[in-house]
Amino acid sequence: MNRTKAFTIPYVVWMAIFVVAPIIMVVIYAFSGADGGFTLANFASMGDYTVVFVRSFRLAIIATVICLVIGYPVAYLLSREGARFQRLATVLIMLPMWMNFLLRTYAWMAILENNGLINQFLGLFGLGPFQMIDTQGAVVLGMVYNYLPFMILPIYSVIIKLDHSLVEAAHDLGANSVVTFLRVILPLSLPGVLSGITMVFVPSVSTFAISTMLGGGTEFLLGDLIEQQFLGGAYNPQLGAAIALVMMVIVVLCMWVMNRFGEGEEQAVVL
Repeated sequence: MNRTKAFTIPYVVWMAIFVVAPIIMVVIYAFSGADGGFTLANFASMGDYTVVFVRSFRLAIIATVICLVIGYPVAYLLSREGARFQRLATVLIMLPMWMNFLLRTYAWMAILENNGLINQFLGLFGLGPFQMIDTQGAVVLGMVYNYLPFMILPIYSVIIKLDHSLVEAAHDLGANSVVTFLRVILPLSLPGVLSGITMVFVPSVSTFAISTMLGGGTEFLLGDLIEQQFLGGAYNPQLGAAIALVMMVIVVLCMWVMNRFGEGEEQAVVL
């Protein structure tokens, strides 16, 4: 064994213990009954939670689309600024991530609650109070706030590395700014877009802290359902593992489709 391969051993051991082994355990639990025997009943009983699946994916898709609509223009405009402004803006974008995730979500609870900052401000004008906390909108807002940097930074890191000679060539060939963006910049930035979508969608569809704190337990999502099966009163780890396995497969399929779409778009870049 050469020295290069020897350096990979700790990584392989780490992956085997903390990634592969837990996935194997999830698969075993998903296909096991309470008596430890093989069964498919866990998957059959998931039909009772169709509403939770639909709600989780719908809110995650909405949050991902909002992050993309906000994140892409921010990343694009940031890439066109000077190096000093880019460094400052990057720090400001990452600054909230230095704070604990739960603390940031608690802060939004104080802002959105019936006696929170927004309703107090609106009360000065005789408006409200409005029900903002414990709603699906609050859950989506929490997702967007917490995961928006994961959309901006991958897109920015790709756009900033684009070969500007391609943009100049497009202009030389008569393409205006809109055509250049649609035919050159946007297709070449798709790896960053797909990475950002993945980094936002995956945690959004599996979150439970945001839905519990900002949804008040009324907006039950898949993460809450899985947590309930392992830690709640409805203790059923076999069902929880089956739900987690199905969700994992769906997410992997979505990622595969997006990556295939991205490869096709990159190959179609023409002037």
